[in-house]
Amino acid sequence: MDRRKSIQTIILGAGASALAFHGCKTEGDANVEEAVAASDEKYFGRTPKELERIEKLNAERLFNEHEMETIGVLSTVILPPKEPHGGPLEADVPEFIEFMGKDIPEMQTTLLGGLMWLDHKSNTEFGTDFKSATLEQQKQICDQICYHDIEVPLDDQPLEIQFFYMMRGLTMTGYYTSKVGIADLGYKGNMPNVWDGVPQDVLDQHGVAYDPEWIAKCVDQSKRGVIAEWDEDGNLLT
Repeated sequence: MDRRKSIQTIILGAGASALAFHGCKTEGDANVEEAVAASDEKYFGRTPKELERIEKLNAERLFNEHEMETIGVLSTVILPPKEPHGGPLEADVPEFIEFMGKDIPEMQTTLLGGLMWLDHKSNTEFGTDFKSATLEQQKQICDQICYHDIEVPLDDQPLEIQFFYMMRGLTMTGYYTSKVGIADLGYKGNMPNVWDGVPQDVLDQHGVAYDPEWIAKCVDQSKRGVIAEWDEDGNLLT
């Protein structure tokens, strides 16, 4: 699962520069954009070795259908869906958790054992498996395992405590690294800002000042969209 698509632009941009530098051309004098598009399909921001591992993991299956449904239900108990973007299911959090479980095998015993514990606990207390219990029943079970003793190393605590701690972390990570979660945060990435120069008190403190001519050319925000032009001697014209 690729949750770092934004890095793709940087990598492909560098690839395009390298292709242009080396003058790579296909038989039909294909342009750089076509070559970049081809690399996008093959690598999408990953090395060939990384892509091979991703394909291998995607072909494997860690959880059965019942377990995946249970993960989906538990993730929505941990992080209820919110309008208008949705919740863990819309963000493919169960699929993310399965991928992480395959990518880090050390997590599998805790994940699989915790899912078994959930169903056993729910069947014992409510006569049904966890995913079929009511929301209030599910919360009652989670309330018993959602807090851990910070004085005791997590690895020394009961499996169900370790399981919920792991699931909570994976749910939050999976959600807020997805397009759905990023939209929920309202994160827009790097945005152009307005710079009005060094504050006057700082200039006064160091005994320096701007050249009025440069202020007019460089800090006038009405001209922020104007492309700078220079003369042959390196002097700024506009």
